[in-house]
Amino acid sequence: MDNIAGRKATLTWAVHISVAVLVVIWLLPTLGLFVSSFRTADQIATSGWWSALSTQKRMVPPIRVEGQERAEGDRFVIEGALFPEGGATVSAWGTSSRAPEAHAPGDVVELDDGQTLSVDATGAYVLSGPTSFEGQRLPRIFATAATPPQFTLANYRSMLFDPQNIDGMSKAFFNTLTVTIPATIIPILVAAFAAYALAWMDFPGRALLIAAVVGLLVVPLQLALIPLLKLHLGIGIGKGYLGVWLAHTGFGLPLAIYLLRNYMASLPRDIIESAKVDGATDFQIFMRIILPLSFPALASFAIFQFLWTWNDLLVALVFLIDSTGDTTVMTKQIVELMGTRGGNWEILATAAFVSIAVPLLVFFTMQRYLVRGLLAGSVK
Repeated sequence: MDNIAGRKATLTWAVHISVAVLVVIWLLPTLGLFVSSFRTADQIATSGWWSALSTQKRMVPPIRVEGQERAEGDRFVIEGALFPEGGATVSAWGTSSRAPEAHAPGDVVELDDGQTLSVDATGAYVLSGPTSFEGQRLPRIFATAATPPQFTLANYRSMLFDPQNIDGMSKAFFNTLTVTIPATIIPILVAAFAAYALAWMDFPGRALLIAAVVGLLVVPLQLALIPLLKLHLGIGIGKGYLGVWLAHTGFGLPLAIYLLRNYMASLPRDIIESAKVDGATDFQIFMRIILPLSFPALASFAIFQFLWTWNDLLVALVFLIDSTGDTTVMTKQIVELMGTRGGNWEILATAAFVSIAVPLLVFFTMQRYLVRGLLAGSVK
């Protein structure tokens, strides 16, 4: 018995460690996306999100001296700053790409024609010369700077309030809601009635129907995309919200029926038999007893269906999106942003996090029902 107990303890620790590893694997990308959505483009380009709280030392792209010159005695002076917004500290600088760290902050460097250039630790520079700089090609400054941690809301302001972005993202957001909410409610309604019939009503062929539902769970949806689209076009549905609702309903029904049937079959038989003795019909039993008791299973499937539908791109491309772009969903809009703003990773990270904010809210709101619904019917 001691060996068995010890073995159980070892297996328990292995399960806990495996769950912790899986949680970390799933959590890290979301955390990285969240942190990157608050970082500037320069920070994303030069360092990873895991270093967002540390000071970053980076090579600054060469900056050409510019500014309004003024006369000071017998010399002409141009003053400016490498970092107008401030916040960076220069550790070394230079005037040539071959020696970008040749000078320390505060050094005064002699240039051609009697000109001098100095850069201090804040990035402020002073260019001085005996003659006017008008018409001359001014020197470039190469610098290595240390930047403290910086976070900004500018990415969200650009994504949510910039007219260039808001039209596409806001329309895609409401289009996604238009697809997701009915595509979650319809299969739950249909599957609830079917699950009750398969769990508590005796009729010929019930076992075959249950076996067919289980068999449909392993059928890839990609096999049905083109035939189903041809059917929609043949009966006049075409590409639109009705077509995508029916497609998501059909693809989600097998799991919904299987999950709800197992849960309803595990409910106490005495309750249903007592209701029938009191004269209740099957519809009354279903509405007043089965549905309230089956809420954990309904909520667990609603979580899965909502997440699948919200994050779907393939079904939306086949059954919904047309050339006008009026029915573009958020996943397609993000793909378009990648094509038009491929270098603006801060905008892409913000758009991606905005797209997962609603599913995260739904999941954390209803997650307490998830395990209860999934484990229903597993133990008698």
